[in-house]
Amino acid sequence: MPVKSPCIGTCVLDPKAGHCMGCYRTGDEIGAWMSMSDGAKKRVIASAQKRKANSPAKSSQD
Repeated sequence: MPVKSPCIGTCVLDPKAGHCMGCYRTGDEIGAWMSMSDGAKKRVIASAQKRKANSPAKSSQD
């Protein structure tokens, strides 16, 4: 089964944090998503989850 995008439709790249405040992926990760392998996508999701956990500002979906 393909790995679903973690995008929640809140596409706001925070230049200070360096990632989207909705899905917590970097701009490079978002741009490369469609060409990534499922394994790479899973690693990006894990990294994004760590960013979210360490972020002082939580997304509006919390």
